[in-house]
Amino acid sequence: MSMPRPVLGLLLMLSIAGCSSTINTQTNSMNDEMSKTPTKLTLEDLYKNKTYVTKKLGSVRWMQDGVSYTAVEKSANYDEAQDIVRYQAGNDERQILVSAESLIPQGQDKPLAIDDYQWNSDQSQLMLYTNSQKVWRSNSRGDYWLLDIASGKLTQLGESQGIETEPATMMFAKFSPDDKSVAYVRDNNIYVQSLADYSIQQLTQDGKGHIINGIFDWVYEEEFSIADGFRWSPDSKRIAYWQLDTSAVKDFTMINNTDSLYPTLTVFPYPKAGEKNSTVRIGVVKLDNGKTQWAKIPADTDDFYIPRMNWSGNSDEILVQKVNRLQNHNDHYLVDVNTGKARNIFVDEDKAFIERYYDVKWLNDGKQFLKISERDGWRHVYLVSRDGKQIKDITPGDFDITEIVHVDEKQGEIYFTSGKDNVIEQYLYRAKLDGSGDIERVTPEKWKGSNGYQISPDGKLAVQTYSDFRTPTQYHIISLPDHKNIRTLIDNHEVTEALSGIAMSDMEFFRVPSYDGTQLDGMIMRPADFDPTKKYPILFYVYGEPAGQTVKNSWGRSGPLWFEYLTEQGFIVASIDNRGTRSPRGSEWRKQIYRHIGTLAAKDQATALDEMAKRWSYIDTSRVGIWGHSGGGSMTLNMLFRYPDKYQVGIAGAPVPDIRLYDTIYQERYMGLPDTFTTETGREAYDQASPITFAENLKGKLLLIHGTGDDNVHYQGSERLINKLVEYNKQFEFMSYPNRSHSLREGKGTSLHQMTMMANFFKKNLLENSH
Repeated sequence: MSMPRPVLGLLLMLSIAGCSSTINTQTNSMNDEMSKTPTKLTLEDLYKNKTYVTKKLGSVRWMQDGVSYTAVEKSANYDEAQDIVRYQAGNDERQILVSAESLIPQGQDKPLAIDDYQWNSDQSQLMLYTNSQKVWRSNSRGDYWLLDIASGKLTQLGESQGIETEPATMMFAKFSPDDKSVAYVRDNNIYVQSLADYSIQQLTQDGKGHIINGIFDWVYEEEFSIADGFRWSPDSKRIAYWQLDTSAVKDFTMINNTDSLYPTLTVFPYPKAGEKNSTVRIGVVKLDNGKTQWAKIPADTDDFYIPRMNWSGNSDEILVQKVNRLQNHNDHYLVDVNTGKARNIFVDEDKAFIERYYDVKWLNDGKQFLKISERDGWRHVYLVSRDGKQIKDITPGDFDITEIVHVDEKQGEIYFTSGKDNVIEQYLYRAKLDGSGDIERVTPEKWKGSNGYQISPDGKLAVQTYSDFRTPTQYHIISLPDHKNIRTLIDNHEVTEALSGIAMSDMEFFRVPSYDGTQLDGMIMRPADFDPTKKYPILFYVYGEPAGQTVKNSWGRSGPLWFEYLTEQGFIVASIDNRGTRSPRGSEWRKQIYRHIGTLAAKDQATALDEMAKRWSYIDTSRVGIWGHSGGGSMTLNMLFRYPDKYQVGIAGAPVPDIRLYDTIYQERYMGLPDTFTTETGREAYDQASPITFAENLKGKLLLIHGTGDDNVHYQGSERLINKLVEYNKQFEFMSYPNRSHSLREGKGTSLHQMTMMANFFKKNLLENSH
């Protein structure tokens, strides 16, 4: 499931690392500063009053001068309106570059909302994205307006010669490299609008019904993290685009019973494991004649994916990455855009699966490119010649990179983030593009925790995002490569102050051996008034699937405050990252679970519980609870069903009880196809990986939660599980949230209701009814 969007308070990206370490210093300092009787966290403050919500920096764009940036801020003159403000990075100089007043269309009385924005190359024109509407996970359909900075002229794009466009129908509009046009998708077709006379040219004509141009179906967007399906050529004369044909994909139907007098249906193509996918091809359309040249990618079957495509350092060729359905073989084709002829220049393959896909970064006028690969067992950056014959690892070592942040060809350097020094933390590093010299850590030790960076075009400044488990997210301007703090943008001291009266838990990161000696990263939190002579019930937060990592030294989405609340009630709270999770511990760590989803991970989790109980005698193994959402919901079911004598209480949110019900790209990547292998490796493997197979074993208390409008992990799965539990006369509790999506965010009061229900369930079954 590409990482499921977290439920508020559930997926708290925790992050932890290597050996045992405690955060007692920060905890004690917070407690020492309390000048009054410690207060308590309340669910109302957490999920209704938003007392501890951190400020975010919002959308930042570096200016071309490299020393200033723009940000969106609330307008002082209009309610619910925004200005775009320019800041000098080194001081407090502030200039309103685009005022809310300048965003009031003629004939209207209020400014346009700023959902997103982009500058043209010389930053003389601003393209504003507004009135956005949700498409699957993101708000990717809306309206676009063009503001000329010098004249103040505001023009709605998508309209021409007095013909008005329907509202919120444009997708992924972007400037051409020469700034003379804007391209966008509407109703599955690609259009170009001239910025000289605002005339509109429709480039594709066949986008209707099952044919999709320039965008993607549900499964591509979800599992390949790609939604924008077209690319301008560097010379602005062509557009390369994906075309999908969804005609072979079966539709999934969701029913809405509450928003109108009669039920309404949402129907969309969704390929479940083993079923037909959309077919895909790449076209390159010329603006001068509207003709498309299709890439002639060699294939014995049409059953493959194209997860990435980009222009190859010039306007004559594109690079197309073609992946087989099993996702263990990735061919890189250079395609001549005039003839469509393709030649394979590079192959990336794996005995298990290729998990992530990246656009290559072209260097040296297209003579070389940077490629992220796990070909040596670790996720590294390789410098590859255009013909693919010369391949050099420029980030060697037993560690994974997590992201390329900046490439500086002039200085011959690459900046990247990694857990090189600690897999539960993230720091910035730099290396030479030619692979010479040592890799240098740029982030100083004082920023111990999780760090992210948005580097200026000239590589001299960056917006640094920092947090650790006890520090709410901070934003700083830092200089590079010395990493000096130039300016603090947001430190979220208000949240720190609001927490100053709370007696915080004693928290520790640790490692514990699994059944075969493999060390697993873990986190444990003990109540502030902890007494080691007593026995405490323990709650495990779990995800366990390849798409996520729960043990991290970071503040995370909502911080660790839900966990803190649970410790206040008298629980110990813990989390374990089993093998297969997205911890940056190398390919072997992540890929041992191939064709064994659920089974190996569950064994790791159960062994970790046993080892923790041996280490800490205050853990009451007769009162063990577990909860998780999405993949964590599935893992919760696995623990209750596979190890019913170890886990007494569980809360499963939006689980996948039968993995056959989930999508092709995700499920087949880790499990293979369900019905085309031998019984042992195909159908039987899917049975063994599905919690529903073991539902008969349930002994403990189960609370099942699901939203009926979940387009990702379908409500259908929970209904099948309910039938199975009824068949076996297994009593359980169930909560369905009408029309809520996978994240369960929609609707007034949903978060508070859900978290109150969960807290009460744990307290009732592990505290009030305990022996």
